[in-house]
Amino acid sequence: MAPFSSRAGLPVLRRLVVLAVCQAWLWTAPALGQTAGGDLAQGLAAHKAGRHAEAVELLGRHLESRPRDTAARIARAASLRALEKYPEALAEVEAGLKLAPRDPGLLLARAQSLAALERRGEAIGVLTRLLKLQPKNVEALKERAEQFTQEGRLPEALRDLERAVALAPRDPWAHFKRGMVLFALNRNEEAVAAFTTAIRLNPESPLFYFARGQIYRYHLQQPDLARADFEAGCRLEHPLCCGELEKMTRQPTSP
Repeated sequence: MAPFSSRAGLPVLRRLVVLAVCQAWLWTAPALGQTAGGDLAQGLAAHKAGRHAEAVELLGRHLESRPRDTAARIARAASLRALEKYPEALAEVEAGLKLAPRDPGLLLARAQSLAALERRGEAIGVLTRLLKLQPKNVEALKERAEQFTQEGRLPEALRDLERAVALAPRDPWAHFKRGMVLFALNRNEEAVAAFTTAIRLNPESPLFYFARGQIYRYHLQQPDLARADFEAGCRLEHPLCCGELEKMTRQPTSP
């Protein structure tokens, strides 16, 4: 990945590159706390472990006899998205919505599937409807902010994330996503503060260190702090952090 740069003409491009890279690491499965036997338990376990093809098969069998199991359907759709089978994921969610048209989890999954198909305007519309039903739905706020960001609607994204942080002050991902939008707005010091809060809430997420380290190194010219962040992220086996650390070792004064 190309590093950040503060040279004229490059900062905006570099910010967009890092936003895209971090976005690729933000794929998270829905929270599924149910316990059950047979295909459901095995399918959820496979989904959680990242064995998505297995999860799709097992959860599909389960849904044949339990079509109203929304948790299984949401997990199957997420596994389909992980396999880049986006139309199939959307179809899975649409089938669930026919049975439960106002289910918040299915509406969120529909928005995620639409976004994966780059139908972001439709995704924003679904999330807006969901937030009318549940104004305090933090996951919907974070997801809509993500789609606003992808559409370049940064002030709207920031408003959603400010609301998410107010509702869930201990949610590290709300703080992280807020930091990414602040970074895109060139508000570097505020972005660092947001990333620092995210790290305090979840010190085991290497992506947080990568994002903060990038700002320290390429925008605030604080290489010692950048190195410390990249070392922390590399210890957590984040390849981008390890790559940045290697570059600093090889060329300590060059971006």
